[in-house]
Amino acid sequence: MKKTTLVVMAAGIGSRFGGGIKQLEPVGPSGEIIIDYSVHDALEAGFDKVVFIIRKDLEKDFREVIGDRMEKRIEVAYAFQELCDLPAGFTKPEGRTKPWGTGQAILSCRELVQEPFVVINADDYYGKEAFVKVHDYLVQEHGTGERLEFCMAGFLLGNTLSENGGVTRGICSVDEEGHLTKVTETRNIIKTEDGAAIQMEDGTRISLDVHCPVSMNMWGLTPEIFPVLETGFVRFLAELSDGMKGEYLIPTIIDDLIQEKRAHVTVLESSDRWFGVTYKEDKPAVIRSFRELIEAGVYKEKLFDET
Repeated sequence: MKKTTLVVMAAGIGSRFGGGIKQLEPVGPSGEIIIDYSVHDALEAGFDKVVFIIRKDLEKDFREVIGDRMEKRIEVAYAFQELCDLPAGFTKPEGRTKPWGTGQAILSCRELVQEPFVVINADDYYGKEAFVKVHDYLVQEHGTGERLEFCMAGFLLGNTLSENGGVTRGICSVDEEGHLTKVTETRNIIKTEDGAAIQMEDGTRISLDVHCPVSMNMWGLTPEIFPVLETGFVRFLAELSDGMKGEYLIPTIIDDLIQEKRAHVTVLESSDRWFGVTYKEDKPAVIRSFRELIEAGVYKEKLFDET
């Protein structure tokens, strides 16, 4: 069977969380963090290796909190997403502190990943079902080589909302064959009494269907994505209009590949409910959610033999 890798994007600044390193916040009864549950579920699904994408200044804390423990269970590697890691001819705009986005994050692990891989956010809980479905897709043969063959875990929008503020989701359109036809990165989606809506800057709201599929940045990819990301990053930087805030985002990259008929993306539906620590106020609800999963027998009280 093919080897497969879990790539965890954990380089985000976490400003909305209130200044702490939100990826390292304990949420389980024995001190587990969300990444523990993701790695556990990925191991159970059959993934062989994990690559953590972090900032260099977080390396010491990250290794102490999770990396050293994980090396006892699975092959571990580190990639570093840095603002100054730019193609020849480009330099970081003076004053920029915001990371370059998920596209650059994935590109940062190009020397470490030679096998099919799933990429996830460090601060999102995805559930067991999605890991199994993505792994099973990645170990199969797909297509004729005319297009890139990727997959995406699709979640129902209503299962991915925060009680404490707006979230960013990739709103998806899917055809009758289960292929992604469009994904639109959509910011500030809020939970409302009637369901969900986009909160506009002028105070108006655009209602959304809570049953529509959304991307949570859980993509099943192959190494063929790396040259695409390299050339695309150069184009992104050359056309960049906002040097302080512009981001090179994987949903936009994937959508461009679909529109250009260069990729097929199979949407693998998951009924699991998302939760995560987008905001500091989310943490108590996340702790309760893991407690409920433990009481339901989904996880053990102590996830690993040692935490």
